[in-house]
Amino acid sequence: MIDGLKTMYDDFYGTGGDDSAKNDAGGKSSSKGGKPVTFEDIKPVTVEEGKSAEPVIETEIVTENDLQKRTATQPDAEPEPKEPEKSGMEELEELIGLKSVKHDVEELIGLAKVRKMRQEKDMKAVPVSLHLVFSGNPGTGKTTVARILAKLYKEIGILDGGQLVETDRSGLVAGYVGQTAIKTQKKIEEAMGGVLFIDEAYTLNQEGENYGQEAIDTILKAMEDHRDKFVVIVAGYTQLMHDFINSNPGLRSRFNKFFEFPDYTADELQQIFMMQCKKYQYELTEDAEAEARKRIIKMEAEKDKNFANARAVRNLFEKIITNQASRVSNLENVDEKTLSLITIEDFADLDEDDDYSDNKTKDAFDKAVEEKLSKTQGAGKLDAQKAKKDKQSLGDKIDELLEGLQDPEVREAEKQKQAYKGVKKLKDSKKAKDSKESNASNDSSDSK
Repeated sequence: MIDGLKTMYDDFYGTGGDDSAKNDAGGKSSSKGGKPVTFEDIKPVTVEEGKSAEPVIETEIVTENDLQKRTATQPDAEPEPKEPEKSGMEELEELIGLKSVKHDVEELIGLAKVRKMRQEKDMKAVPVSLHLVFSGNPGTGKTTVARILAKLYKEIGILDGGQLVETDRSGLVAGYVGQTAIKTQKKIEEAMGGVLFIDEAYTLNQEGENYGQEAIDTILKAMEDHRDKFVVIVAGYTQLMHDFINSNPGLRSRFNKFFEFPDYTADELQQIFMMQCKKYQYELTEDAEAEARKRIIKMEAEKDKNFANARAVRNLFEKIITNQASRVSNLENVDEKTLSLITIEDFADLDEDDDYSDNKTKDAFDKAVEEKLSKTQGAGKLDAQKAKKDKQSLGDKIDELLEGLQDPEVREAEKQKQAYKGVKKLKDSKKAKDSKESNASNDSSDSK
């Protein structure tokens, strides 16, 4: 075989010593003295016993331009499919509760849309203020609805950007004379084309200082100078916001639409809790779900004027998953089901105010309703219409608590019977006190 290769080599390069002939035949000179390479010069590679031959690795230098050319010729990778973005109205409808607010928003958007259509057809349009007052307790969805409104304004062409810029007193007021206007103006510039949302706006109107008033004046001037360029929404507690708007003629003339955000009911709060669980991939056992409902009912029954609504529910959710994490972290061989499951054990060691067992549930409800009753009996300082409204609300509260106690997942049969007796006793007590108060009122009228 080697002889055959040698013959092929000699036929190709020739055997003579004439360099020119070899060059004409395609022969190549070696780097040593210009002599042609002969077959004898080619030596086989020897490999030592027990070792493998080293592979020959060819390296290639690729420049950035080469890489770009190659990338350009390669087919584009298909992007991952994205969920279609929801419209503002779809997001609004998905919110839990807030029936009256949804209705107000739909009316406002309809009015703004028709006004825009009339302007585009060179028809006269009635001036409509899009600036709003959001009033209600914390955690009732004011910021969320403001963000949806900004999106809706953009969708119908009222605003160009549709962004929501959130701020409060600290983001508008500075500690030096003349600095507040500059600080406030920066926030206004951020909100151009979108919505400026001022939470707890009533704090701008404080006695004994002028910094807040400087911020108010700057905002009012911008609203006048940049009509239809941005929208201002002020938010806070109901009565405080009414006082704030009425404290300044300029505010009163520009903010003439109030959206009242009511407190969530116990059922709505439970829906919010379950939505949090679903959002973060948690599931509850039957007894854990019943315990969550009982705590939420108690929370809502004992609320005061500063009740945090959805925020209170989120706080409860965070405490529960913290307990769940502490429990699961000590287990071995944890699977996905264990990581996602919330059990009755995860309700232990919560705040003392929230820590009650099944046999204390009725007492907690009774105490909450008793407090409501005692507060209602002090309605003599209120006008008759408000007193009637408070009593009606109390009656609804008792019925709601009774409905919750009827839930078979919440109470056992014997405990339900005890709860019925407790609620009946409260109703009888309320009826007796109402009758007594009515008699006292009649006696007072007779004496006059």
